[in-house]
Amino acid sequence: MTGTRTTRRRLVDRIRDSGLGLFFGALFGVALVAQSFAGWATFNDDQTSARLQPVSWLEYVTSSSFAADVAENWQSEYLQFVLYIVATVWLVQRGSTESGELDQVGPQSDEREHVREHALPGSPRWAAASGWRLWLASHSLGLVMGAIFVASWAAQAVTGHVAHDEQQLLDLEAPTGLAGYVASADFWNRTLQNWQSEFLAVGSMVVLSIYLRERGSAESKPVGAAHGDTGVEG
Repeated sequence: MTGTRTTRRRLVDRIRDSGLGLFFGALFGVALVAQSFAGWATFNDDQTSARLQPVSWLEYVTSSSFAADVAENWQSEYLQFVLYIVATVWLVQRGSTESGELDQVGPQSDEREHVREHALPGSPRWAAASGWRLWLASHSLGLVMGAIFVASWAAQAVTGHVAHDEQQLLDLEAPTGLAGYVASADFWNRTLQNWQSEFLAVGSMVVLSIYLRERGSAESKPVGAAHGDTGVEG
């Protein structure tokens, strides 16, 4: 019984320690599945209106139409994070929890970043290295986020082009090349709709966190902190 309790306790601790990631992972899964069913219904409505045969759910989720819709949202989200990660190295916002401290602009010293001879016992191995390994360790977050953005934007372009040409053929119009689609108003209208909403959301968080609080949240200053306190989190 003691061993069972210990195992159960370890499992509970692991779930607690990963609660934030698990929570948003679950929300992502639910939202993606819900989107697939809603999109499937909309797609089949369009098929019926065009006097075409409805498709199965599996056919829809493996179609270019569904892939384009998913990739379109992913690329804008990762663009938001890439820009934010890089911008916060050099730019500050007085009073915001989303900003670094006002006198800490740009790459910080080796001592502050715990690299090379200043690496701690628990630091990642490459933090104590030099050359390209330290450079990769120093920029790994931005590089990976940027790579995901580029990949998802490319996926949006390719799958969106396929879906666009399928619609062109249904409308008895000539298909366009990939370059023509990427340069089209339709592609940029869909892309910029997502970008502007992401920029608004990030900008709102930066500014609103100066004046508003959420007790207990790591994204908020302590309730009693002054509006001008910068880089302070609860």
